[in-house]
Amino acid sequence: MLWKGLSRLVYGQNEFVALPPCAALRRPSPPLFVTGPSKTAPKKGGLDGVVAAQTRLSHVDGQAGQLIIGGYELKELAGRVSFEEAAHLLWRGALPSQDELAGLQREIAALRALPDEAMHVVRAAATTPPIDALRMACATLSLDLPRPDDISPGADIQAAKLLTARFPTVVAAHARLSAGKEPIAPRTDLPLAANFLYMVHGKEPDPIAARAIDTYWVTVIDHGMNASTFTARVIASTRSDMVSAVTGAIGALKGPLHGGAPGPVLDMLKDIKSADRAEPWVRNELAAGRRIMGFGHRVYKVRDPRADVLSKVADAMGAAGGALENRKLFDLARAAEQTILKVLDEVKPGRNLRTNVEFFTALVLQALGLEPRSFVATFACGRVAGWCAHVIEQHAEDHLIRPQSEYVGPRNLKVEGRS
Repeated sequence: MLWKGLSRLVYGQNEFVALPPCAALRRPSPPLFVTGPSKTAPKKGGLDGVVAAQTRLSHVDGQAGQLIIGGYELKELAGRVSFEEAAHLLWRGALPSQDELAGLQREIAALRALPDEAMHVVRAAATTPPIDALRMACATLSLDLPRPDDISPGADIQAAKLLTARFPTVVAAHARLSAGKEPIAPRTDLPLAANFLYMVHGKEPDPIAARAIDTYWVTVIDHGMNASTFTARVIASTRSDMVSAVTGAIGALKGPLHGGAPGPVLDMLKDIKSADRAEPWVRNELAAGRRIMGFGHRVYKVRDPRADVLSKVADAMGAAGGALENRKLFDLARAAEQTILKVLDEVKPGRNLRTNVEFFTALVLQALGLEPRSFVATFACGRVAGWCAHVIEQHAEDHLIRPQSEYVGPRNLKVEGRS
């Protein structure tokens, strides 16, 4: 099965799918970007409301609370297909057959070990934030690619497999080094998600725990034209390589306006301390005009579909206590959530402030024994497959993303006192 309208490209003895050109970038009509001064064009910061690309990868409908991944609603995929299957869907345009999946899993398993140079970087960055260590290490992951600057479809797919395989190894190694422990080498006999938890904790994970991280990564694999994805596409549009584009995406993800919300949710829960303190705490925060972390969303005006998926993951983990590394905080979060929702409905009627994906991300990841400082880097282990898919799509488009700016500075200045 192929995307409708795709063509095939042949490189050497290999045949690859090529995505069709994106007309919105090639022949923009109306203009995609506000270019130069205009009396009629609305002045929006951050390109709000601007369509920057046509994509077959994902679609976010905030009004309907819908997230489509490669043609499937998220609820059709999360918990029903593995992360490797979801990655294949984005890279190839279809879910894999059993033989294709087995082959992809073998390839990714064989690529998990880091080059010595990359591990040296991770060790040197042991005291830095995990997302910084991942950014530094990512830039070295092309060292054993035969042609790191090759952006043909085949080379892009190979680089995507390599990055997807190695991101969990980097994050797990850094987690152990920052705790004063030695990294644990990856195993090739475990699925990607289970191997990640094995490398973090040094023991085979509970099957429900492994399923939880796998489902989490499927849930966050792609999400429209967000800041890090756009960054990756801009870099790719210059005909730069996959590793460079993904390294740039990590830099965008690091910013707190993009990737920094799950940690503060845990700070909030630690501040609440106990379920009986949740109601007075939230009323005090609202009276002071402060935002309640983990509730409401900038895009989704109804229930966040990712929150629905992770809520079910949390329920499964709660029912199977063996999957939990921190039961006390898990139970507090579940109790506090219901109290906060009740107070929000009362104090802010009609706002429909529901529990969002950041709340459940914090709940699930802390229950798996991961440190809050590693949450953003763990998120990147799932999003990397989506970033790679966008780079593949942008390389197929082969059109430079080059918006213009509107100059608002002074004019006709003179340099005084110079002949």
